[in-house]
Amino acid sequence: MRESAIALLLLSGVSTALHGQAATPARLEGRVTPAVAEAVRAIADSVARTGLPVGPLYRKALEGGAKGVPADRIIAAVGTVASQLAQAAKALRSEPVAHDTDAIEAGGYAINAGLSAGQVADLARGNRPPQAVAASLRSAGTLAALGVPPAQAVALVHQWIAAGRSPDQVLLLPQQLQAAMARGASPAQAANGIAHGGQPGASGDHPEPPSHAQDRSHRP
Repeated sequence: MRESAIALLLLSGVSTALHGQAATPARLEGRVTPAVAEAVRAIADSVARTGLPVGPLYRKALEGGAKGVPADRIIAAVGTVASQLAQAAKALRSEPVAHDTDAIEAGGYAINAGLSAGQVADLARGNRPPQAVAASLRSAGTLAALGVPPAQAVALVHQWIAAGRSPDQVLLLPQQLQAAMARGASPAQAANGIAHGGQPGASGDHPEPPSHAQDRSHRP
């Protein structure tokens, strides 16, 4: 159940993240302490001067405030998000989406989920229309957040893109993963099964079915 909740939350945030930054400095008022609001604005101002999106910073602060997270931890978390955005922007610097704030934001999300900056760049480089780089990065990031090793998550999204899957199919890969996990597979085994079933003859090892002990360890 925990994995289902995670995926639904992550996937429901895609459209918001890809269509502007709803979180603004004004929304911090009354939701975080004045000290946190001041610190977040300072970080956001610094980030904005480099041309990076600031919406994720405010959203992180609002999330912390809603959960009652201590002020120092909220500020630290916002700083971490700023660092991840900078890493994503650097990774995408030589790609066609170098100035695409949606892609940068999605890259930061993917890095937070466990992908490396190199993997973010690799996924962007292998993307092809009609796929949006931002959506592909978010799909891979969600797979990683659900427990798929980052390299395997990137490879699976690459495979779906190369096979000509629709953008919706790529974006909904995490739901397929969860369906397989619900039947007792580990995240890696579930991803491997999707890859094998989605493109017959794909390279890669196919692990043995999980034992009963493994089944129990991965059930919600």
